[in-house]
Amino acid sequence: MGQIATAIPSPSQGVWYLGPVPIRAYALAILAGIVAAVWITMKRWQARGGDPDDVLEIAFWAVPFGIVGGRLYHVISTPDPYWGENGDPVSALYIWQGGLGIWGAVALGAVGAWIGCRRLGVRLPAFADALAPGLLVAQAIGRLGNWFNQELFGAPTTLPWGLEIDPAHLPVDPATGLQYAEGTLFHPTFLYEMVWNLGAAALLIWLDRRYRLGHGRVFWAYVALYTLGRVWIEMLRIDTAEMVLGLRLNVWTSIVLGLGALVAFVVVGRLRPGREDGVELPGRPPRDRQQDDGQHETDGAPSGTDSSGTGQDAPDTTETDASDAGTDQDPASRT
Repeated sequence: MGQIATAIPSPSQGVWYLGPVPIRAYALAILAGIVAAVWITMKRWQARGGDPDDVLEIAFWAVPFGIVGGRLYHVISTPDPYWGENGDPVSALYIWQGGLGIWGAVALGAVGAWIGCRRLGVRLPAFADALAPGLLVAQAIGRLGNWFNQELFGAPTTLPWGLEIDPAHLPVDPATGLQYAEGTLFHPTFLYEMVWNLGAAALLIWLDRRYRLGHGRVFWAYVALYTLGRVWIEMLRIDTAEMVLGLRLNVWTSIVLGLGALVAFVVVGRLRPGREDGVELPGRPPRDRQQDDGQHETDGAPSGTDSSGTGQDAPDTTETDASDAGTDQDPASRT
């Protein structure tokens, strides 16, 4: 009983209804994470010399791409509930039930961000550096959705911060083939990842300020730090996943990406030390000059040309010959 008294309880429900409309905690957590990431990125992007409104434009492309990519990665890496025996392929579309793989979200979200950056004429590496800490904060907030859904927790534990799981969500013990007994506590991996991500975000901000990182190095540091934590957290989890050589697929993915990120961080640092001079793409004029050029083009016809668009010089009416009237003007009327 003392063990249960110190346990972390699971929420009693993860869905509320406004009439017939369901309000899901998982969706709210994802949305709250996106809002936090956008706000943090706007502040960091402005500090790097960018226009904060750029972040909203880029997010318009990156967020939908990221959600689709995250779902695709989840379905591919955990196919049994959808394509296995007794699986339901249609449920692959039920994003609100949980299941967004971070690597698919980052990969396809980067494609959307690239589109947005190209349209605005700004550097993708510079934007990725501004985004990285906010991305970790978004991932931390998003893990609250797993807590409400009572999913993606770890193995049984006797630690005082073990997580209570309702009987309806208790998994099957692979050792016995039977459902875990009521009252069993599990590692709260959602909490572990939240703490890790928030700590990594703070570390990234400090490293960026201390060493003025640029050219994508903050982003590569993000990948390295996140994968380092994801390896040990992933190995605690007991939810269904694809296994490769005795390890979960996400563990291998984290190892490969983490090592690749370390190499990229070092190589970029040697080739391009320091931070970029600006966020605009090479060859693009500064944003204020673009605006000035656009203003000049709409300020009416240049002097000396016919505003009617014929291309001919307009007649000069400031000097008229009095003989045009056929008579000489009165001397008193001349000035």
